Parts: sequence; structure tokens; C-alpha cells
Amino acid sequence: MESVMLSNGVKMPVLGYGVYQVAAEECERCVLDALKVGYRSLDTAQSYFNEAQVGSAMRKSGVPREEIFLTTKVWVEHYGYEAAKASVLESMEKLQTDYLDLVLLHQPFGDYYGAYRALEDLYIQGRVRAIGVSNFYPDRLVDLVSFAHIRPMVNQVEIHPYHQQAEAKTWMEKYSVQAEAWAPFGEGRGGLFTDPVLLEIGRRYGKSAAQVVLRWHLQRGVVVIPKSTHVERMRENFDVFDFALSDADMTAIAALDKKKSAFFSHQDPNMVEWFVRMVEERSSKGSAAAESQS
Repeated sequence: MESVMLSNGVKMPVLGYGVYQVAAEECERCVLDALKVGYRSLDTAQSYFNEAQVGSAMRKSGVPREEIFLTTKVWVEHYGYEAAKASVLESMEKLQTDYLDLVLLHQPFGDYYGAYRALEDLYIQGRVRAIGVSNFYPDRLVDLVSFAHIRPMVNQVEIHPYHQQAEAKTWMEKYSVQAEAWAPFGEGRGGLFTDPVLLEIGRRYGKSAAQVVLRWHLQRGVVVIPKSTHVERMRENFDVFDFALSDADMTAIAALDKKKSAFFSHQDPNMVEWFVRMVEERSSKGSAAAESQS
């Protein structure tokens, strides 16, 4: 597996397996399948509610822990120094590991400065090999890069051919922050998998539109974590290292950029309010569950 060197010297696989929206009841099976296919980078998050299943699959797989690059993310309700630090340690227990390869702050809201200080301390203590953020737009990324003690090494954001994030990527490169795509296919929205440009490029190489998209990401220097619950698709997504897109191909795909999110904008006040409501609802449910158990 090819890898990129993060700013602190840690190697990160360029292609990993993401478990966003993989239900807990099938997550263990999916991660085992991915590891059998050859994936050695796994991406989960506290908000996915499947960390325990990822940990169980890793243990059952027989793949040595040191061969797996494991990422999780801290959710907003755990922001603030003490809460974030405790949540990461809890994630380690669920994942059945005594260290994490990468921990990200999942959203750019709330006390992310306090949460990031917790990640810095865990990094200094050797419990976490690399730290970073997710969904941080250039302004907030530059803010954190400029005033944090340890610069974030990764920023995981929405990147796909219809939302290529050229400006954001330029800012990441300026500060040696590795770009990672959390939606490398944009979930197929807008007809991405049937886009005639991608299909024609794929036809010439004997590859699918999805494989062309992944290859495009890799040649742009973007780490990808495609998700699938089907082992055949996992194999297809993994089979992207035996061809290279030409400059003309890259230019044609660059022209597909709509410069607009296929999902939502973190700079939209309505979306910020939605996140606030979601955090409040999750917190109230957690408190109710705790009271019922006491």
C-alpha cells in the first residue's frame, strides 16, 4: 500500500476503509472483509457508534495492530479539554487498543480549542501518533494552525469531482496539512457514477467511474477512505494502483467542479443551528439513559 508522510514523519496509507453509516450489526463483518482484501487503514468516529465493532474486528482479524492505521474522531458534545481527553481514552477502550494512529476533531464548533489541547497532550504522551481536524474551512484551519502548540497534521473534508476544494487544498498545502476526503464519491450524488466524462475515461483504462475518481484523488495528493458494505466493491476500490490518469484526464475531471457541497455548508447559520440541536438531543438521550441505569 502506498502512503503519504505526514508533517510529523508518520506514514499514513493513501487508501483506507471508512465505516460511516455502516450499521453496528454489520460493521464487524465489513471491517473483517476489508482487512482480508488488504486495507490497512480504518476510519471510524465516536458519532458513528461502531467503534466497538471496529475494535472487535481488528482483534479477530489476526492482523498485527502495528500494521493498521486507525483513525477516530471526537464528537462535538465531548469538546472542552477534560471531556475530549476522557472521550479519546474511552474510544481506545472500545477499539481495544492502547494507542491511536490519528485522532481528529469532527466538527469546527463549540470549544474545539479546549478539545484540541487535549489531543496535543495525548500526542505528547505518545497515546496518539498524529492529530488533526475534520470539516475545518480555511479560515478556521489557519486560525488553529497559527495559535495551537502543535499544528494539525490532517484535515478531513468533503472532496469529490463535483466539489474539488481547490482553495481549501491550497491552504492545507501551505501549512503542510494533509487533505483527506470523507466523501471521495460524494455518495454518488448528482449522478457522479454515471457522469459521461468519468465513464469515458474509465472505458479507456478498463476501469469503473468509481476507480477513476479514486485515482484522481490519489494523483491530487488526497487521502481517501471509501466505504462499502460489499466485498466486491471493496476489492474494486482497492484496485486503483495499476494505472495512472493522463494530464488531459486530470484536466477533464477538473472541469467537472461545481464548487458547491453536495451535502451542506458549515458556514450556513441554519446548518450550525441543526448541529446544535443534534448535540442537545444526543446529550439529553445520554442523560436519560444514564438515569434509567442508576
